[in-house]
Amino acid sequence: MKTLLPNKRMILYELRNVKGNFFTLFFGIAFPIVFSILMPSIIMRDLPESEQSKAIVSVFVTMSMVIPMAVMLLGYAANYSQEVENEVPLRLDLFGIQPKKLFAAKLIAHLIFITITFMIYTLVDFIVLDIPIPAARVIIIWLSCLYLLAIIFFMMAHGITSILKKFGTTYGVIMFMYFAFMILCGMMGLTVEQLPKGLKSIALLLPMSYISKDFVGIWEGGSYNYAPLIQSFIFFAAIAGILVLLGIRKSNRTKGIYQKME
Repeated sequence: MKTLLPNKRMILYELRNVKGNFFTLFFGIAFPIVFSILMPSIIMRDLPESEQSKAIVSVFVTMSMVIPMAVMLLGYAANYSQEVENEVPLRLDLFGIQPKKLFAAKLIAHLIFITITFMIYTLVDFIVLDIPIPAARVIIIWLSCLYLLAIIFFMMAHGITSILKKFGTTYGVIMFMYFAFMILCGMMGLTVEQLPKGLKSIALLLPMSYISKDFVGIWEGGSYNYAPLIQSFIFFAAIAGILVLLGIRKSNRTKGIYQKME
């Protein structure tokens, strides 16, 4: 019986690909750490002492979302689009390596990498910044949101790459999405409440908006209505699922053309 689970060798190979990607290392590790350390010192100048702790938590939580966005959306799309452009997944499929197994190997490798990155980010920020330690329940909710985002971003990157198939086009679309998400979801200094009405409506469809604007209260142990956050995750996951299905359909059509030529 054939298994869809990748072997250890495939996962380690993909892990080496991840750590060799400049975009992943810079935008996924260096960028969030540097900004999460620098931003509090800038924004706290005009804040009363009682609000400074909230500002630090807000920056820490908001910048933590940059990690899955950079590693899974930006970094993975950059790597995978080059492989697709050179028809590596197609050749592997024709030689019997199932796309589902390759997808699983890439996802597991990226989740391992992102776990290490979360640990580095949290360790450095807790050493440098005076971040209050929340209840265990809050940490579980925060990490669950980050891993959900990571998987959804991975699916989006995979689907878009499978549809567009060119590195340049894919990278342009992904970069646009990356900066659009950062602007809409309060990661670039402008809060969701400060956006124009139309953009605010779009921002409230995205789970990152709720995490950036509401998690300070959750971190402090306050009560919270999770329904809008869960609804936004369902919407975001549905978009990612549709992109993956469209990508699979296009890949199957390409594979069919090659098989007819044999």
